[in-house]
Amino acid sequence: MAYDLEEQEQLDEFKAWWQKNGKWVIRFVLALIVAYGSWTGYQSWVNNKATQASTAYQALITTSLLDVDAKKAEKIAAEAQAIVDQFSMTPYAGRAALFAARALHEAHLNPAAEKQLQWVASNAKETAVRHMATVEIAGLQIEKNALDDAQKTLLTINDAGFSGLKHALLGDIYLAKQQEKEAKQAYTEALKGLDPEGKLFYLTQQKLDALG
Repeated sequence: MAYDLEEQEQLDEFKAWWQKNGKWVIRFVLALIVAYGSWTGYQSWVNNKATQASTAYQALITTSLLDVDAKKAEKIAAEAQAIVDQFSMTPYAGRAALFAARALHEAHLNPAAEKQLQWVASNAKETAVRHMATVEIAGLQIEKNALDDAQKTLLTINDAGFSGLKHALLGDIYLAKQQEKEAKQAYTEALKGLDPEGKLFYLTQQKLDALG
């Protein structure tokens, strides 16, 4: 095949450029291929882990939390810990630990329950699960009359979706501390965020009405 002078010059320039840079181009392309293969492999591994975690979590929560005794609660906690250990990178680790905390609370093992909740509040992948754990920590603190601690715990929640529940509990704390003005304000704020058809809305409205 014949080339004119301009084509031959371009071909010579390309050959010279390739001789100088060809190895780097090949290495770059190979690196891209390896990176893509690693990424797809990692995604496959993550998806497989998520599927396994989901299966383990679904098996865990089939256990009823009604009439849980200490032995049963500790068994649930051990199963939840296995999920945390094996699948910490998935949302199911936080959910499992939260479920275990509720089982421990049901069995009146509150220190162990609070320890689980503290882990969830710090490590759960889902923001909602972390806030849920924070609310339940405050609930345990209220139970042992650590009202100042419970108040501080609740004030760390800044998610609008939890505003109703947060302020309903703050209202209870203020009421227990005989701070009626603050209780009224908290209950009023709580009603803005609670479901008007829900039981908690009705109870909060009753408490607010009782304060006059």
